[in-house]
Amino acid sequence: MSDLPDDISLNLYPRLPQNRNVPIGCIGAGFIMADCQIPAYQSQGLTPVAISSRNPVTAQKVAERYGMQACGSYQEILQNPEIPVVDIAVPPDIQQEVIEAAIQQPHIRGILAQKPLAMDFSAARRIVEQCEAAGKVLVVNQNMRYDQSVRACKSLLDQEVLGEPVFATIDMRAVPHWMPWQERLGWLTLRIMSIHHLDTFRYWFGTPDRVFASVRSDPRTSRKFVNEDGICSYILEYGSGLRACGWDDVWAGPFESGPGSEIGIRWRVEGTEGLAMGTIGWPKYPERCPSTIEFASTRFPGRRFRPRWEEVWFPDAFAGPMAELLCALEDQQSPSLNGRDNLETMALVDACYESAKKHCAVELDTLFEN
Repeated sequence: MSDLPDDISLNLYPRLPQNRNVPIGCIGAGFIMADCQIPAYQSQGLTPVAISSRNPVTAQKVAERYGMQACGSYQEILQNPEIPVVDIAVPPDIQQEVIEAAIQQPHIRGILAQKPLAMDFSAARRIVEQCEAAGKVLVVNQNMRYDQSVRACKSLLDQEVLGEPVFATIDMRAVPHWMPWQERLGWLTLRIMSIHHLDTFRYWFGTPDRVFASVRSDPRTSRKFVNEDGICSYILEYGSGLRACGWDDVWAGPFESGPGSEIGIRWRVEGTEGLAMGTIGWPKYPERCPSTIEFASTRFPGRRFRPRWEEVWFPDAFAGPMAELLCALEDQQSPSLNGRDNLETMALVDACYESAKKHCAVELDTLFEN
């Protein structure tokens, strides 16, 4: 990669398994599966072989598009002894029953589940405990950890290029594509978009001691269904003194005013010995817009580095969690995105809801004790 000092490396890409021919069964045929996960898998030589959907016509169309087998139900996939790994991409209020059915099959060794893993922390903990008791490897699809600029920043932190972290921000001004099931659950941003950013802060810095969150409804989406967590702000407090803040604004102004180039996600990490900042290219999807990073450090006085790449979060980074699962099965080691680790992200999201409701900071330890 150009524009990097010789002694700095950026770990941008997932490690791939030696055996990429492990059959993968795909449960769910919506946008994330059909337009992100399957094409990302196939681009890396991974092997999704079968797919199901609540609507068999949808499953058939996706199967024809990618040369896969269409199945009439997810049970048909789970009962196929030739499929040891399943990728579950269904709404969170349905996901638990699918996972519970999967762990009953002795031939299924690995499960990739969507985020949020469940409806709340308590339900997520039950899922994790069930998978552990059954000896199944569970990975949660927190795919923003595989966005290239997020991984680049993590590389800088791991190599102490920025020194001790002091202050960090993620600022989103973008209008996501909302899923129909959100209306029946009444969720908008915290469990859908903010969960990415909260998990990214955890990936960069670990789990905070406490969080203060404030939310309000999104005027645009409120025309369709009632929501409380439309626009979200939160402050993560760490014992080291680090403060990490997020602004998740899905309103971003009325479209008639033409927010245009102001739509986007920007992040910034300030340390005692350096500064890194970047953008996330996702809001321009389906245009391929790579995320970016630039950084400076006291180790390289007077220099600023702007490495670039061609890969994008949507869909390229979606190969990362599945590759991690396959490598974990291959190496017989726990993946970093394991279900037990994800409980801390789920707890952080639940703490944001509690904080917003009570208008006060919430200690993370209180959730783990319950």
